[in-house]
Formats: sequence, structure tokens, C-alpha cells
Amino acid sequence: MVARTSLISRRTAQKFRQAAISAAGSLKIKLLLFCCFVFTLTLLASRMPSFLGWGQQSVPRLDRTSRKGYTLLINTWKRYDLLKQSISHYTSCPGLDSIHIVWSEPNLPSDPLVKFLNQAVKSNAGDGRYIELAFDINKEDSLNNRFKEIKNPRTDAVFSIDDDIIFPCSSVEFAFSVWQSAPDTMVGFVPRIHLINRSKENKGSYVYGGWWPVWWTGTYSMILSKASFFHMKYLRLYTNEMPTSIKEYVKSNRNCEDIAMSFLVANATGAPPIWAKGKIYEIGSTGISSLGGHSNKRTECVNRFVGEFGRMPLVPTTVKAVDSRDTWFW
Repeated sequence: MVARTSLISRRTAQKFRQAAISAAGSLKIKLLLFCCFVFTLTLLASRMPSFLGWGQQSVPRLDRTSRKGYTLLINTWKRYDLLKQSISHYTSCPGLDSIHIVWSEPNLPSDPLVKFLNQAVKSNAGDGRYIELAFDINKEDSLNNRFKEIKNPRTDAVFSIDDDIIFPCSSVEFAFSVWQSAPDTMVGFVPRIHLINRSKENKGSYVYGGWWPVWWTGTYSMILSKASFFHMKYLRLYTNEMPTSIKEYVKSNRNCEDIAMSFLVANATGAPPIWAKGKIYEIGSTGISSLGGHSNKRTECVNRFVGEFGRMPLVPTTVKAVDSRDTWFW
């Protein structure tokens, strides 16, 4: 009887221990799930501004006492609403020091447009900052106009941009910081690549590669000037030292000025450009790249420029600059 009672007691104690272990395990699982839930909420809260669009992102302030900012060089053509939207946005970026609007239209900017843009600059700059606003008026319509030399520039850095795309100020400031670490090269958001033509009939020639070859291989050799930083000196070089035959080709074909600038910078540095990760917001609908045969024309440009330069100066690379503060896995 005693042995039976002892056996029952041991079984009862074992059940209690199993229940206690099970309860403890359940509590640990619940605690772990709760921690994961809190971590997820915290992470989402910290990322929420980036989900709301380019106009809502917080940007670290630039220490303007220790370094210069950059000049916004924006190319536009009869898209006044897009120009207004772009200028209104970029004037809130802390590193912006100067704005130069490349104007190649037959008529001068209207008084209402000039008034609106000046007001946008004054109201959005804040902190008592002065941002220069200038229209670079051109007598003829040519894509070469976007790279004309700027006399008496206020900054060394140029942020070249089209009027139909917008980047958050946080992306712009990050790319600017990358450029400051390598001011002789091009730093930007839209990479492209030149590929060797493997066909027998075109052996030794090159093919212009758009986004998909870059995405597939992770390799690029050009940064398009529609969204890039480069040194102000390259405007002088393009204006005064770029072969006239190349500028004439760009003018007559209305294409490839960005490829020509990539050739110019690579030829001067012998180094590749730098692709900076950033969010792109398309605010326009159509452009030159949407026209038929665009890729073939770009391929023709690459091969023609190789002949003009006497070699292929573009340098492929797989390096990509990423802001680790905004990246979950890196």
C-alpha cells in the first residue's frame, strides 16, 4: 500500500513538473512573439516616412559652415507644372545652394513662372538660407545646352536632373555625401552599361545596355546625367574640350549627350562611376527614351564616341553605394 501511494505521488509530481515545463515553454513562446511584435511595430514606425512619399522624408541637416552645397542643374522644355513641382521640392533639400534652369525655348520665361519659382525658393528654403535662382537662356535648342559652362559658380558640385523625375531629399543628400568622397567621378541613380558585341559581323563593336542588363549582371559603366552628381569642371571641359564632331552629332540626333558626358568623365579619370541607391518618382509621362528605336540609336552613339575618343574609356564596375541606415539587410 505504501509503495502504491509512493508511486502515485511520483506520478503526480511528474505531471506537475511537466505542466510547469509546458507552462514555462508557452510563456517563453508568448514572450518571444510579443518581442517580435514590438520590434515590428518599432521598425514600421521608423520606416513610415519613407512609405508616405518623397515629400515626407526627414533629412539630416548639412553643416554649411564646413563644406559647400551643390548646384541644381535642371533641364526642362515646356513642362512648366513639372518644373514648378521639381523646384518646390528641391528647395527644401538642406544641401542645395544654387539652381540653374537650362532654358532652350524660343520664348523667354514668363513673368508668372519666374514669380512663382522665386516665391517657392524663398518660402521653402527656410533657416534664412539664400538659394540662387538663375535661368540659363540659350538662343538655340540643343541637348548640349545642359552642359554649358556656368560662369562664376557658387559650388563645386553639380546635381544634374531632368524635370520629370524627383528624388527624396534624403536620397539626394546621401548621393551628395558619396560624391564628396570621390569628387572626380560621377555619382548618380540611373546606371547603364556598354556590352561587347559578340556577333561575328559586328566583332569589336559595342551594344548599349539599358536597365535589364544592369539588373541581371549587377554591372554598370555609365551613370545617366538625368540624375547625377559631378564636378563643375566637367561643364567647362564639355563646353571647351569636347570634340566638336560629338557635340554636332548630339545636336543633330537629339540624343546621347548623357553618354558623351560619361565618356568625358571616364576618359579624364580612368575610373568607373558610382551608383547610389535611391528612390525614384516619375512625375512625367513621355520623353526621348520612350521613342521607337531608342536603344539602337544609343548603341550607335557608343560606337561613334569610341571612334572619336580612339578607345573605349568606360570602366565597368559592380560597386553600389547604399545608406546602411535605411537598409534592413546589407
